[in-house]
Amino acid sequence: MSDLFEDPAPARNTPEYTVSELSGAVKRVIEGEFGLVRVRGEIGRVSRPASGHLYFDLKDDRAVIAAICWKGQAGRLSVRPEEGMEVVATGRMTTFPGQSKYQIIVEDMAPAGAGALMAMLEKRRAALAAEGLFDAARKRPLPFLPRVIGVVTSPSGAVIRDILHRLRDRFPSHVLIWPVAVQGEKCAPEVAAAIRGFNALPDGGPIPRPDLLIVARGGGSLEDLWGFNEEIVVRAAAESRIPLISAVGHETDTTLIDHAADRRAPTPTAAAEMAVPVRLDLLAGLDGQGARLSRCAAETIRRRDQRLRDLSRALPRLDSLVAGPSQRFDLWSARLSGALGQSVAARRARLEPLGAHLRPRLLADLVARQKDRLADRGRGLETCLGRRSERARDRFEALSGRLAPAFARLVAESERTNRRDAAALGALAARLEAAPEARLLRLADRLEALDRLRQTLGYRETLRRGYAVVRADGEVVTTKTAAERAASLEIEFQDGRLTLGARKPRKGKAEPPAQGSLL
Repeated sequence: MSDLFEDPAPARNTPEYTVSELSGAVKRVIEGEFGLVRVRGEIGRVSRPASGHLYFDLKDDRAVIAAICWKGQAGRLSVRPEEGMEVVATGRMTTFPGQSKYQIIVEDMAPAGAGALMAMLEKRRAALAAEGLFDAARKRPLPFLPRVIGVVTSPSGAVIRDILHRLRDRFPSHVLIWPVAVQGEKCAPEVAAAIRGFNALPDGGPIPRPDLLIVARGGGSLEDLWGFNEEIVVRAAAESRIPLISAVGHETDTTLIDHAADRRAPTPTAAAEMAVPVRLDLLAGLDGQGARLSRCAAETIRRRDQRLRDLSRALPRLDSLVAGPSQRFDLWSARLSGALGQSVAARRARLEPLGAHLRPRLLADLVARQKDRLADRGRGLETCLGRRSERARDRFEALSGRLAPAFARLVAESERTNRRDAAALGALAARLEAAPEARLLRLADRLEALDRLRQTLGYRETLRRGYAVVRADGEVVTTKTAAERAASLEIEFQDGRLTLGARKPRKGKAEPPAQGSLL
């Protein structure tokens, strides 16, 4: 074993570094020379693992730099990186020793100019339109008079005040406000969560479910309105089961949520006007309709009354209508008493011949015949029951004869299973008894090997190859300067230690070595 640690070549003046020392030196140089940098390039190979970190490449036509955005910073980016997007990334250069590569830790990211934003916006609009999220067939009509209106906007801006003021002037309604950030990195997730939250409210719950939603924000630049161009917001608006009005920006501002919403309003005030009609106009129209209904009802009653009067003149007199039926009733009443007497006499005449043939003897004969018939059926029933009992007894005896062999086979099978399980249990018991001893032998061999390795790697093996350990004042020294400053020296060789007596530290001219002794 000692031959493996022999120096293959004589020592050189070039210092030796470990891999970790060299990687750390390179890391310190790169981080010191390139602190905070801004890099412009095209994004490629975006990866979003379950940890929440973002891994992507920044590239141009000649080089590629690996980039990382940690989970906490990724949620605060103003734009989400997509493959093919040209951006300006701000971050710090560093290295990753595990793969021998350099990389940039991104802290902020912005599109490389308005042209890049518009190109990315057009690309996203085309992709979502291809999925059918902007189809006109998906859009639903707005309710004529919503009972509850949900508003998704900032609670502190002028937009909500304009919406509430216009709703109060036109038709006061119950308004639910879901406060969200309308600008920055929190805008898109909060707006999408608000739309889905309103849709998740149950009907008849403690919080009323809105009949109409308004997503509103004031005007601003393309960067300010970018949160309403995010895919998560567009999909939430398209999936909304509640009709939705988009009122983002001024009339000249257009965002992707405008295409996914059921209606687009040029301003938040116009959204309030689309949501509800004017209450006074409705009251005036209702009064006009009521007046028309009253006039129509009065005219209908007058016309029907006149029609009834005209028809009543053509009807015959009541006396003429009743005269004929009254005369027929009197005639039939006079004939009824005689008809009843004749009907009773005729029925009595038909009954008397039949009663003459009815005698007690006939009834007794009928009862005797029925009794004989019943006795014959009773005897047949006893014979049938006897045959069925015999068949059941024969079947029971056959089953009993088959039961004894089956029981014997079951007992024999159980005995064989018990013997097999007992043999397996004995084998396991033998293995269990031998396992601790074998385990101890393996551990002893391993401990002996580790002890040999410890002795081989110990510094005493190095001393046997001609090296020595120098200690100054009880501490190991490795430089000439530290040895010169020491009051006493102790040198450890393979076969013992040599102590140099107390002496004054050298300041200038070399002094002769002190007399030593071998321990």
